[in-house]
Amino acid sequence: MPIAIIAITGNGARLGSRLKEQLAGAELYVLARHHGKAGKGAVRFDGELKELIAELWSTVSGFVCIMATGIVVRLIAPHLTGKDVDPAVVVMDDAGKFAVSLLSGHLGGGNELAERAAFITGARAVITTATDANELPSFDMLAKEHGWAIDDLSRVKTLNSLLLENGKIACADTTGLVRPYFHGRVNLLFVDSFVAAFRSGAAGLLFVTNALVPPQMQSDNLLVLRPRNLYLGIGCNSGTTAEEIGDVIRANLRRLLLSPASVAAIATAEAKRHEPGLVACAGELGVPLLCFESSELNGVVAPSPPSEHALAAIGAAGVAEPAALLASQGGELLLKKVKSGNVTLAIAEKQNN
Repeated sequence: MPIAIIAITGNGARLGSRLKEQLAGAELYVLARHHGKAGKGAVRFDGELKELIAELWSTVSGFVCIMATGIVVRLIAPHLTGKDVDPAVVVMDDAGKFAVSLLSGHLGGGNELAERAAFITGARAVITTATDANELPSFDMLAKEHGWAIDDLSRVKTLNSLLLENGKIACADTTGLVRPYFHGRVNLLFVDSFVAAFRSGAAGLLFVTNALVPPQMQSDNLLVLRPRNLYLGIGCNSGTTAEEIGDVIRANLRRLLLSPASVAAIATAEAKRHEPGLVACAGELGVPLLCFESSELNGVVAPSPPSEHALAAIGAAGVAEPAALLASQGGELLLKKVKSGNVTLAIAEKQNN
């Protein structure tokens, strides 16, 4: 999504023009009476600022508002939902002295946007998130960098606070990516299992896993990050509903004690690229639908015997298992194909490189 730059003064229009030139995909919106100072390509607006913000809020990844901070706070307040969904908001004065990261500094990229705006204009970036101010890494940025899901966003604040206080945090990490991210700069105790983490007596707990956490291990000081490393290979009959496909997925993930938040993609045959149920199911999960030609599927050695039905229909010896293995780039097959009604499912886990 684009970045919206909004200016309401003449100086702001000129400053916004410089930003637009160097922020890829940015759009510059300028109050009508200053439009002539904004350069080529600026969009003029005549109405209320609050109407413009409301119109753009869900369509942009970030705002650079060249105006007083108080104005911006009042404008965005009615639209705030959460740090995981709100766009980044950066405020700049029209003299170009400061670029303030106001909202969604970490997950929304506000801090990065403020740094970029400052670099382009010669302003000073103002970053107030505590971990950044103390030059420490943070758990939400760890998740963002690796594309991981966060089970309960409110726990990030608890664990980041412990980082600042040098509190001990026990970490059970199935990916091996946490240790190099923090470079030994914080008080992390790495352990081999959930149980070992709980027995450590640490003030905080961090689990990086695609496995469901048992109810008896839930705790207010536990942050669970979900690597997106599960690939669902799916074959289905034409006309199979998204509801039926989703039911099969959920039932088997529960059976294997795996979290839906770790699903990275649904994989299937090219012939099923436009199958409505599969397309809808991928949309509901918020993951891509990866499709492979029959020749690609046939090039994978799968554990189950060939499917006569698939051979007759699309010329492939199988769909679910080879598609899951292809999508996971040769990962481990956690679930050999199972057939339920109109759906065949296999699950592969991508291995860490």
